[in-house]
Amino acid sequence: MTALTTPVSPVGVAQPGSSAHAAVRHPRSVQTPDPSDPTAQDPAQDPADDPAERMARWLGGLGLVDYLSDEGMLRLERDEQGRARWVDPATGDVLDAVRLGDLERQLRQHGEDPAHAVPVPLVQAAHLARVRRRLLDSEWCTYETLAERRGASVEATRFAVTRAVNEHRLLAVPTELALLVPSFQLDGRGEPRADLAPLLEPLLAAGTDPWRVWGWLTQPAALLGGQVPAEAAADPETAQVAAHAARRLAAAG
Repeated sequence: MTALTTPVSPVGVAQPGSSAHAAVRHPRSVQTPDPSDPTAQDPAQDPADDPAERMARWLGGLGLVDYLSDEGMLRLERDEQGRARWVDPATGDVLDAVRLGDLERQLRQHGEDPAHAVPVPLVQAAHLARVRRRLLDSEWCTYETLAERRGASVEATRFAVTRAVNEHRLLAVPTELALLVPSFQLDGRGEPRADLAPLLEPLLAAGTDPWRVWGWLTQPAALLGGQVPAEAAADPETAQVAAHAARRLAAAG
């Protein structure tokens, strides 16, 4: 990266009664950063003034660094001295100060004050990606594994799942590889839990995104004072409150 400042060679001041030639102290060799090297940096430069480091701190504080790398958008690397550099995964090129400046301006377009702006769409996408990873790390079934659990054929299981989904008694989440049936909603025989029907029906009937339904049912919910809806539904003392919260969420869209 092109250095923003160039070190000034120290030159002594001639003392009275001495020759100017004797007063000059020749500095040690100073290496000037190579302007063609996008990773070059002035050693005296404050890291906060380095565009790459500034962006690393900003995006890191927003939890976006890993997301950008996972999505193949932008990758943060550090050299042997720990200096930040941003790499375009598609080309392997290191972004120079000009490209970093353009990128930062684009990301800071949201909000009235660019200095405190947050790239809201990216933050939301990163949050959704984290939620989906958490859900995929939990237990779920495909038609094949659910058929084994039910002791039935794959075709019979496919028919039963399709019927339960159409009746809004079962949540199924489509992915690129397979249709997933989250296991939290199944009983020991692989059948839909009856106590979850009052929660699933309003959410699925309203067309709520399946990932959102899965996430809401399996993590503490503000509408339930921090209780997990799928667990609250199993408790007779909180089942009605959980069903009411589900209806409110469905109505909110």
